[in-house]
Amino acid sequence: MITFASSVLYSRLSSKNLTGNIPSDLTKLSGLVELWLDGNSLTGPIPDFSACINLKIIHLENNHLTGELPSYLTNLPNLRLLHVQNNMLSGKVPSGLLSKDLDFDYSGNINLHKDGGKGKRTRVIIGSSVGAAVLLIATLVSFILLCKGKKSHVKEQVQHSLPVHRAVSSLGDAPAEAAHCFAFSEIENATSNFEKKIGSGGFGVVYYGKLKDGKEIAVKVLISNSFQGKREFTNEVKLLSRIHHRNLVQFHGYCQEEERNLLVYEFMHNGTLKEHLYGPSTREQRISWIKRLEIAEDAARGIEYLHTGCVPAIIHRDLKTSNILLDKHMKAKVSDFGLSKLAVDGVSHVSSMVRGTVGYLDPEYYISQQLTDKSDVYSFGVILLELMSGQEAISNESFGANCRNIVQWAKLHIESGDIQGIIDPSLQNEYEIQSMWKIAEKALMCVQPHGHMRPSISEVLKEIQDAILIEKESLAVREGTSDEMSMQSMNSNLNVSSLDFVGTDNYLSVDDSIAQPAAR
Repeated sequence: MITFASSVLYSRLSSKNLTGNIPSDLTKLSGLVELWLDGNSLTGPIPDFSACINLKIIHLENNHLTGELPSYLTNLPNLRLLHVQNNMLSGKVPSGLLSKDLDFDYSGNINLHKDGGKGKRTRVIIGSSVGAAVLLIATLVSFILLCKGKKSHVKEQVQHSLPVHRAVSSLGDAPAEAAHCFAFSEIENATSNFEKKIGSGGFGVVYYGKLKDGKEIAVKVLISNSFQGKREFTNEVKLLSRIHHRNLVQFHGYCQEEERNLLVYEFMHNGTLKEHLYGPSTREQRISWIKRLEIAEDAARGIEYLHTGCVPAIIHRDLKTSNILLDKHMKAKVSDFGLSKLAVDGVSHVSSMVRGTVGYLDPEYYISQQLTDKSDVYSFGVILLELMSGQEAISNESFGANCRNIVQWAKLHIESGDIQGIIDPSLQNEYEIQSMWKIAEKALMCVQPHGHMRPSISEVLKEIQDAILIEKESLAVREGTSDEMSMQSMNSNLNVSSLDFVGTDNYLSVDDSIAQPAAR
């Protein structure tokens, strides 16, 4: 029989074919910091974890959980991430979770709503009644005015009274999720007639803008004649508007007038990761190793959401350092997700973007002509090598006479045990070599030539988080404050094989074949 040690800090049991209810023994682990039970076949309600006051991360997505979302979750003081999407939860989302500074995803639970069902029905009834009354009055007024021969005036009134409804209906039945349709004149004013260019790529040029309410935006002007028809474009824009995650660049809306297609995003004050690694101001604004790890963690979370939190899953297809943007707090967000779906296959001037970028492109693509989630993992492995080395993915000078690719160059050094040969000199030994090796080994697994040999992005994310923990503990040692932290680290290294679950019919079950941790 399996039992839980009270000192367990991390319970990581993602995608282990677990069934049954979540065991109540887990709720007694007062020191628990992270709970990963996603991707299983767990059933029943979410138990009471209110005693686990140290919980920061809860992953319960992609199971078969039922019942309501417990209100005690709003009172967990350290909770920073709560993912419960794609279950069978029902009822009302506690308002405290919506107002909390929280990475919160409850999509895919069709009976779980922000507002209670009764209140929602009442509003629907009231709204319908008011709407009917307004329509009746409008009809009578229109008839009277028409009788007086003021047809043009009536037409103008009707046109000015309905634009919001037309915009919503053109994008679906959920106004809260519908993309905002900007007028071209509004974009012209916001960008001062497209005065400040802040970026460019295969899909178009990006300009800085500021709306009347003070919100800063980035406007991507897409290349003309490179995208699908109006209806298909609008449908894809509708999909983009429903993808929300703190590590994905927020999509604000679009503009489509006179053959012009524009996409509007939040403005990211610190530009791209590429600029910080290789730009002219790199020396003055050097990024420390632990900050690079945190940027990698942010980006991995965004990609993980696209792969596992979206239905259907979204493959980015063009991951690279120029598509990882940094906000004013140096938090990373992934951009340009979903753009490859907007483009028409076969259009020559965007085909390189649709099929990825040289240096980051999955080598299997040249055989299968297809990109998968493991293609994104390959690209992310290249990014990890760039973060470690400060070298670009492709170079004619940095890797020697017979080598242009960072993967081939890094592999030679790492497999020969010479990790120092690839570490960015600007880091000046401000790192823990153990964390460097951890990331180097995982990066090599990501860039394996065949997709089935690569880890999932979730596995990569966990390795990055472990490396961050090592760096924080090392920093605490240097500052003389790590005695307690080191003890926690020893406890946190417990793996699945040391944990035990009570084996009753109402509890989660573990097959012997999966009880041992997989090799990384």
